[in-house]
Amino acid sequence: MSAILLGKIAIVEDSPSQLELMSHFLDGTGYEIFKAGNAKEAVKIIFAETPDIVITDVVMPEMSGFELCRLLRKNPLTKDISIIICTSKNQKIDRLWGIRQGANIYLTKPYTRQELVDAIASLKS
Repeated sequence: MSAILLGKIAIVEDSPSQLELMSHFLDGTGYEIFKAGNAKEAVKIIFAETPDIVITDVVMPEMSGFELCRLLRKNPLTKDISIIICTSKNQKIDRLWGIRQGANIYLTKPYTRQELVDAIASLKS
C-alpha cells in the first residue's frame, strides 16, 4: 500500500544544512519534496514540477527570495502557488516586505518542525 501524496513542495535554500533540516522536517508528511540550492535552480524545478507550495529563504546569491516571490506572482502559470518565506530576517519591515512581495506566510528562523508543518497545513485549509 503506497502513501497518499498530499502535494508537492519545492524548498529553496542556499545553506545545505538548512536545506537538509527542512527536508528532514518534512519527511513522512505525505509531500513530494524538490530541493533547490538557489532561486535560479528553483525556477527550473517550479516550472517543471508545478509544486503546490514553495518554501524559500530570502538571502541568497543571484536572486533573493523576495525576487523569486515577485517572479512567481507575475507569471500566470505560478501565480497561485502558495509561498512560505523561511528566513532569519526577523524585523517587522522584513515581514511586511515579504508579504507585499507575495508570500502567504513569513516564518523566521529558528523554527520548529511543528511550526513548519502547521504553516503548510494552514495553506491547505
